[in-house]
Amino acid sequence: MSREAENHTVRAAGTDPAFFSCWDIHAYYGESYIVQGVSFDVREGEIVALLGRNGAGKTSTLRTIAQVGSPELKKGEVWLDHKPLHKMKAHEASQVGVALVPEDRRIIPGLSVEENLHLAQIAEPIGWSLDRIYQHFPRLAERRKQEGVTLSGGEQQMLAVARALARDIKLLLLDEPYEGLAPVIVHEIEKIVQNIKELGITTIIVEQNAVAALNLADRAVILDMGLVVFDGSAEEVLENAELRQQYLAI
Repeated sequence: MSREAENHTVRAAGTDPAFFSCWDIHAYYGESYIVQGVSFDVREGEIVALLGRNGAGKTSTLRTIAQVGSPELKKGEVWLDHKPLHKMKAHEASQVGVALVPEDRRIIPGLSVEENLHLAQIAEPIGWSLDRIYQHFPRLAERRKQEGVTLSGGEQQMLAVARALARDIKLLLLDEPYEGLAPVIVHEIEKIVQNIKELGITTIIVEQNAVAALNLADRAVILDMGLVVFDGSAEEVLENAELRQQYLAI
């Protein structure tokens, strides 16, 4: 670990090293400069809400962490449990425990619910068993033989999260998990994320429904124009109307 990254993993509030750390990451889509020096830490078991207006760089930051094709990381370091994600390809990041649940869910056409889950477990490391997944996602158990892409939006989101948990993960990245869902289904997904929190899975959640994300999160990181403008407790954001209006328009 470089001296800069090693120093960055010690939070100002204490001496415990961070379980996950971004250090001054800069990422581009072609010539477009999207992530402009983002730095933040996450302790093991925390849920952090990564917030900001549309175009603030939230999804790009998640994709940079997961080393998914684009944007391209051109400067900075990303560490998970002392492993340098910034030196890895996407499949290597997955092997050391990073799981990205994208906004579009990417359920594989032609495969049943169970086949989508089996596919996630073809390669090591394997996480939850199917029995455990069905225990936490009973609706998926009911639809295990149904083609995944024919599920409702909420059920597809459940499948996308369950597919991530089918791997042995250390960091769960949720991109807009409530996008396009009816309020009653959002409540179901919230319960699933709350369950993930109780299980101690370290999670970063990007969500336009900022209040819902903040109610689940321990901490909040707010981005604006590709930069971190706030890093603190979720409670502080909920209680600070001026901050919410300035950066979240709520």
